[in-house]
Amino acid sequence: MSGASRKLRMGLIGGGPGSFIGPIHRIAAELDGEAELVAGAFSSSPERSREAGAAYGVDAARAYASFEAMIEAESARAEGDRIDYAAIATPNHVHFEPARRCLEAGFDVIVDKPMCFSLDEALRLKDIVERTGRVLAVTYTYSGYPMVRQARALVAAGRIGRVRKVHVEYSQGWLSTRIEDGQKQAAWRTDPARSGQGGAIGDIGTHAAHLAEYIGGLRIVAIAASLETFVENRRLDDDCMMLLRFENGASGSLIATQIAAGEENNLRIRIYGEKGAIEWQQHEPNSLIVRSLAGPIETWRAGASYLDASAAANTRTPPGHPEGYLEAFANLYRAFHAAVRERASGLRGEAAHRDFPSVDDGVRGMAFVEAAVRSARSDQKWTPFA
Repeated sequence: MSGASRKLRMGLIGGGPGSFIGPIHRIAAELDGEAELVAGAFSSSPERSREAGAAYGVDAARAYASFEAMIEAESARAEGDRIDYAAIATPNHVHFEPARRCLEAGFDVIVDKPMCFSLDEALRLKDIVERTGRVLAVTYTYSGYPMVRQARALVAAGRIGRVRKVHVEYSQGWLSTRIEDGQKQAAWRTDPARSGQGGAIGDIGTHAAHLAEYIGGLRIVAIAASLETFVENRRLDDDCMMLLRFENGASGSLIATQIAAGEENNLRIRIYGEKGAIEWQQHEPNSLIVRSLAGPIETWRAGASYLDASAAANTRTPPGHPEGYLEAFANLYRAFHAAVRERASGLRGEAAHRDFPSVDDGVRGMAFVEAAVRSARSDQKWTPFA
């Protein structure tokens, strides 16, 4: 890559008409002025891909009819003109193949979670990343919030002592009724041919599990899961409850439900240690609650001067100015962009700017889904996974 100060060139796979996450990728990627969307295969329909390209302001010649066509054409362009990386914003069954082709064509990749359709695909993709030496990021968005970074730093510093309990809950209500017959986003998420083995457990349960491991600094080593389908004739789970065991002996619980009527996007995590606890909730993302055995309850706030460097590096505005989902998403992109530049230049920047979910996190997510499905189907509930 020549010209370290130039904007990185982004290609988007998916994200066409009706997509929620495609425009989020575009906004997050461009928020810090580090990248620009220049190409894409925005839909499996060539016509709709052209329509999306026009809406995004992409040159019509670079709004491709398929991701295969995009990769072939961009690979043939001059090095100073082709895309630097591809963002994959498609249903789960169209993650592996475009990621594989991009990596092998010499393009870095950022892909929506869960990383793949199956654990087998995830392990194959990890091998490809290691063989090609390219950068791959997975959009576990909630790890990008400044106060999530602060929570991680406090736990790592021993502020709450040895972790004993982790409770994480992700509650939504949008699938409380059968809307998949006419709603695009619901249709593919409840279709095992496009989503994979998991419904709610794959869509939001993987977010919850990643957040538990990210903040707590501990791996989940076993789960005892119950996966339920409450809406009649739905083909995948819409409600999940499980017990957790962590590598240090800590216990916990995880709830991931999409049939909690009236809930919007209620993600909450509480971690209890020997000396205290931390609590974070996405509905109030700029606050982190810190408890101790003997002292008062504290509320730590984003943008404050007392925050850890990792939290400060991912805060854009002064105290009292709310930052939310788009900024958290953009924090992952900023770290990914730094890694893309570092890979090309051979230089390494500050650690705080390299903190993004990697291919290893993607593999963990798929292993979690498959372990949850095995546990739910088995009478022997405790199910280990590595």
